[in-house]
Amino acid sequence: MNPVYSVSEVSIYLKNLFNRDAILSRIVVEGEVSNCKYHSTGHVYFTLKDSGGQLKCVMFASSRVKGLQFPMKEGDCVQVLGRISVFERDGVYQMYAERIVLAGLGVLFDRFEQLKKRLSAEGLFDKEHKKTIPPYPKRIGIVTARTGAALQDILNILHRRNPYVQPILAPAQVQGEGAAETIVRAIRRLQDADVDIIIVGRGGGSIEDLWAFNEEIVARAVYECPVPTISCVGHETDWTIIDYVSDLRAPTPSAAAELAVGIAEELTARMVDYHCALTGAMTEAIERRREALAHAERLLMMQKPTTRLARRRERMEAFEKQLHAAIRNRFERESKRLAVAAARLDGLSPLKKLGGGFGYISDPDGKPVVSITQRKPGDTVRIVLKDGELSAEVKSAVAFTGPEGRTE
Repeated sequence: MNPVYSVSEVSIYLKNLFNRDAILSRIVVEGEVSNCKYHSTGHVYFTLKDSGGQLKCVMFASSRVKGLQFPMKEGDCVQVLGRISVFERDGVYQMYAERIVLAGLGVLFDRFEQLKKRLSAEGLFDKEHKKTIPPYPKRIGIVTARTGAALQDILNILHRRNPYVQPILAPAQVQGEGAAETIVRAIRRLQDADVDIIIVGRGGGSIEDLWAFNEEIVARAVYECPVPTISCVGHETDWTIIDYVSDLRAPTPSAAAELAVGIAEELTARMVDYHCALTGAMTEAIERRREALAHAERLLMMQKPTTRLARRRERMEAFEKQLHAAIRNRFERESKRLAVAAARLDGLSPLKKLGGGFGYISDPDGKPVVSITQRKPGDTVRIVLKDGELSAEVKSAVAFTGPEGRTE
């Protein structure tokens, strides 16, 4: 007896068969669009059909951002890249779209991807090859159509932000046969025009309109250009090969002009700030140097012979003053000591004693008589008084008696 399966089990089994199939997991299907509906969630539901059948399709909002670059509508013949699987709830198979292009553009997308992959492998997209956009350009080269809206957008932005910047146009054909060659020639002309930046781009359009900027010769001309280059092709969602090669990619031509130059008023204010800071720093440095010079001059003056002699003279004069002061002080001290000694000596002077009724006795030869044994009665002596001297004769000699009654 055959086993019995539920509807869900059959749906899951079929879904697994689809998912394991190598062809159905990533396939490109071409057909006419019908029943196209844009849901409020952002999803797009439609059917692909041809003379022999039809295929239900859905593109989710997450895939639509980059996968659908044009307003798809009923009757469009498109190529859809995606996978085919089973929608279990309805029990039907459908295609889950990742990218949708108009029929005939699939070849262009393949060429784009192949060239992008090859140039990337050669290193043309590497960051180390990117040149820095100068912050204060004076001359800006522009490669675009002479009559296109992109040129006017760029010129208006440049004039509004910085009217002192000089734009130089190298007109080029930006779409159609031979456009790539004119773009290359324009880039090379500007290389010799002494410009600081080159803006290369155009306004929006279909992939066919923008294709000149996907050509290899244009990509290599941008890569080999010694002048920093800003690419601005189409709208923000449009990417071309030169966007990967250029030094800076701008989403639109207007944005490229804004990235190329700063606002003049802001630059002026910044320069004023720089000038003030530089002036202050220079003034401070000059003051420091002036102080150092004055100090060096003072040191030099101190080392001059005349200065050293003057300093020695000043020290000698100071020493002389100190010496005179010391001598004067010493003289005063010694004078006081002499006065005291004189007073003491005066107190010990024999003349002082003579003035008190005492006399000085000597023999006729002037030898002092200090004992009665030196003279006997009848001898003469000289008696010196304070106002003169006397001559006398010794009548007698009597010795003094001591405290014990002895004659001494």
